Amino acid sequence: MSPSPRKPRVPRVPSPPSSESQSSQPQSRPSSRVDLDEVLGDREERRHLGHSAKVTVLHPLTEAENERAPASRKPKPERKIFPSRRSVAARRGDSRDPGSAAEIVAFPVPQAKRVRRRAVLVAGAVVALVAGLLAVLVFTPVLAVRTIVVDGTKMLAPAQVQGALAPLVGRPLPQVGPDDVSRLVLPIVQVKSVRTQAVPPNTLHVTVVERVPVALVKQGDAFSVVDGDGVEITTAKDQSAFPVPVIDPQGAHMSHETFLAVTGVLSALPAEVLGQMATASADSVDSVQLKLSNGKTVVWGNSQDRDLKAKVLQALMKNAENPVKGQAPVNVFDVSVPRHPVTR
Repeated sequence: MSPSPRKPRVPRVPSPPSSESQSSQPQSRPSSRVDLDEVLGDREERRHLGHSAKVTVLHPLTEAENERAPASRKPKPERKIFPSRRSVAARRGDSRDPGSAAEIVAFPVPQAKRVRRRAVLVAGAVVALVAGLLAVLVFTPVLAVRTIVVDGTKMLAPAQVQGALAPLVGRPLPQVGPDDVSRLVLPIVQVKSVRTQAVPPNTLHVTVVERVPVALVKQGDAFSVVDGDGVEITTAKDQSAFPVPVIDPQGAHMSHETFLAVTGVLSALPAEVLGQMATASADSVDSVQLKLSNGKTVVWGNSQDRDLKAKVLQALMKNAENPVKGQAPVNVFDVSVPRHPVTR
């Protein structure tokens, strides 16, 4: 006798609870609804889990359900980190963890940039040090003027110039310039120009260029001593005090321009030639004449080519001192045309 076939077991389906039992039991969150981050590991994709007696079904959330979801469970936009010159952002950890933190990786500074930065720092320190030293030297009495040395004076006494420069004593030497010295010294009429030199730590060296007397201008019983610019340097009672020619402006009826033409001619003569002159005169700026102490005459003409005329005159006077045998003595030196001089 064969065994009878086994009947399939029919599962018992529980009857739906009544409304009263449902109201008496506390409502709880369905256990079949789980966190999508743990199930899928994807922040941008979620699934809504439904359930039945034996089968669990997954289906995606609709847009309306996604909008009603809590803010903590909504997908967050991924933050982009762009690399810079000195760092990059790198994600580490499990790829399923979308909230992994970014780690900053620093690149080493290039050697050339380090050297350049160091050079800038050193240069700045040197500039600051030099500026400090200059401030100490320029604005402190360490280099104050205590001694003034004067040379180049003939008509003047050095004490006269030192007295004029007394306001500079005590001033820092780097602050004393040529303009400061000229402003104090040039009011002295005998001074034409000055040169200055600072001699650290405390000495100021001044070289005076005096005006050179070239003529005596008769003024009554005295004489005014003038230079090549027509500036009166001093006065003299005796003509022999200065070995220069005499100009009589009243007798020659000279204008100011003519007077300056005569003094300009005399200033071009060498000292040895100027010392042999007795008088100088002119009727106009183009007719300057000179008289030597031995009575000979120099026809100069105008004031052009003064240096060339002076050299030619000096050569003619030397030749006249040693005349050629049989040659007539020279009484007139005509250098009005210096490239074609004439003696007679």
